[in-house]
Amino acid sequence: MRTEWKLFSVISAFLFVATFVYAFWTNGQLTGIDWVGTVALALSFLLTSMCGGFFWFVSRRIEPRPEDRADGEIADGAGEIGFFSPGSYWPFGIALAASIAGLGLVFWQVWLLIIGLVAVVLTACGLLFEYYTGTRRTAEH
Repeated sequence: MRTEWKLFSVISAFLFVATFVYAFWTNGQLTGIDWVGTVALALSFLLTSMCGGFFWFVSRRIEPRPEDRADGEIADGAGEIGFFSPGSYWPFGIALAASIAGLGLVFWQVWLLIIGLVAVVLTACGLLFEYYTGTRRTAEH
């Protein structure tokens, strides 16, 4: 995680400087500061700072990974990464639900936006609990 927090820190520093340069530049070119771009850059700085802070926090509490060590080899990272579903239709459902929510947002149809957001939550729950349905219920009885 050391690599990630350093990367996000560099990006955050760039965005911090770019925010003030952009505000100064637009103030000289236009009749005033372009607040939309300045706020967007400031929020981007805060977002990358938050991500970098999280990675820094995690990197202090875990052992260095092979990619964080100078003497790390490719073979050190071998092994089981995790379980990935071989064939699941839930990601398609999430994408479809997000598209419906996006259409509701684009055309500002609140009823369509609410339906899409509820569908996103339900399909995300379906993906999350895909392998927890049925097996625990039959094992307890």
